[in-house]
Amino acid sequence: MFDLGTSFLASVARTPGALAIVDGDVRLTYAQWLQRISSVVAAFDGMGLKAGDHVVTVLQNRWEAATLHWACQFAGLTITPINWRAKPDEIDFVVENAGARAIAFEAVAGDAIAESLLAAAIPRIALAAADGAAELTFAEMLATPAPLASPRADAEAWSLMLYTSGTTAKPKGVPRRHRAERMAGLAHVAQNLYAGGERTLGVMPLYHTMGVRSLIAMSLIGGTFVCLPRFDVARALELIEAERITNLYLVPTLYHDVVHHPRFAQTDVSSVRKLGFAGAPMTDGLLGRLTEAFRPELFVNHYGSSEIYTFTINQKAAEKPGSAGRAGLNQLIRVVRLGGTSAEEIAAAGEEGEIVALAASDEAFEGYWKRPEADAKSLRDGWYFTGDTGYVDEDGDLHVSGRVDDMIITGGENVSPVEIESCLSLHPGVSEVAVVGLPDERWGKIVVAFVQRRGRVTAEELDLHCKVSGLANFKRPRRFEFVKAIPKSPVGKLLRRQLVAGEYEPESSGIAAE
Repeated sequence: MFDLGTSFLASVARTPGALAIVDGDVRLTYAQWLQRISSVVAAFDGMGLKAGDHVVTVLQNRWEAATLHWACQFAGLTITPINWRAKPDEIDFVVENAGARAIAFEAVAGDAIAESLLAAAIPRIALAAADGAAELTFAEMLATPAPLASPRADAEAWSLMLYTSGTTAKPKGVPRRHRAERMAGLAHVAQNLYAGGERTLGVMPLYHTMGVRSLIAMSLIGGTFVCLPRFDVARALELIEAERITNLYLVPTLYHDVVHHPRFAQTDVSSVRKLGFAGAPMTDGLLGRLTEAFRPELFVNHYGSSEIYTFTINQKAAEKPGSAGRAGLNQLIRVVRLGGTSAEEIAAAGEEGEIVALAASDEAFEGYWKRPEADAKSLRDGWYFTGDTGYVDEDGDLHVSGRVDDMIITGGENVSPVEIESCLSLHPGVSEVAVVGLPDERWGKIVVAFVQRRGRVTAEELDLHCKVSGLANFKRPRRFEFVKAIPKSPVGKLLRRQLVAGEYEPESSGIAAE
């Protein structure tokens, strides 16, 4: 299989004049971009970086970040992107854990870099001279004379290392090889039915598997990656219209913000023909709203992870809400009994269990970076235990119900938050909702719904909605808490643990449902 540098060269050969990347006034064809990538590779050489070295980046979705990504692929360096909001101690952890040999950053991360103890000990690359103390600026890298770069890595070399969110412990490094990265990109193209010349909104962070996949997928088809450095709804709508975006690949939270923005109705989104989402389940209410708003030719629910890019695909997401579909092109999946230790303990149809995926997938990682205890927990007998719960329905389709840790056991019954959230999302008075289990002396835990309202709605009205919708009595929320906003991670993932810990801004006091 091609390494990614050779893959990019093949794209240049096929479509040298195609528009490759857009970022404000920067508009580069594939041939023009290769020249700039080549200069960055030469600058890496001048820094003394060697194949296999880790380069940490603390950047937003700018063309410079994408250029550094590709330059690392050509140079055989392992790009290690992290959240541009990272705190100094988080930067120190990654620099030490990865054994980083250089770090690139921009102004928004300048203070954190300056306060980092370990960043000062390695060469630093700033996007601009004003961003903070650095040995080199990106402009100086671009000015480095260089012939067109030749790929130095092979398909077995490490391509990048992503870090998991680390909500319960230190983040885990997820190293991935060139062959796995390219195969994941090819699968993304095929599973989303992308055609040559597609244009995507590059807003999912390039420190996140969805952002990286969009970048690689566009390169494979001579497509255009339109940068949006950080998510801003108004700017996203402007770019969709101005750049004639053809596909969107976002987390549900960002879709929610787009279609509910005041400017959406006045924005021409007719160029968008393909929608894809991942990162979290999408509620039935939002699925319906998006279908009505975009009327897409294709609506894909992609279920996967940083470790194994694709688990399952549902290319008709709106026709079967809640279904994650069936195994992707490079995967086999099973649902095993909760608490099971073997992938052979397969759950019955309709029985909720833990989702496991074949670790031999061409898209898969091979284990966490320096975390044998995490490997022992997640990788067993050739299968990856995802930590997600779900079940297979009578049609053979997978339904993802949440995380093993998020399952609510109330009065001895297992309750999935996702089912309740989808039910409540269909009420017109609900903008967003999150469901958690809170301690209760009698029940062990009670089901509590945290609701961001759209207009006026009461707990009694929402409880009646649950009854009328046919939600089982033991699944109905015992309490509704109205909040100003639902807490989420930087990539839009729901942070249930913050709600459990009381880390939210209330709009009104909780009201118990009868």
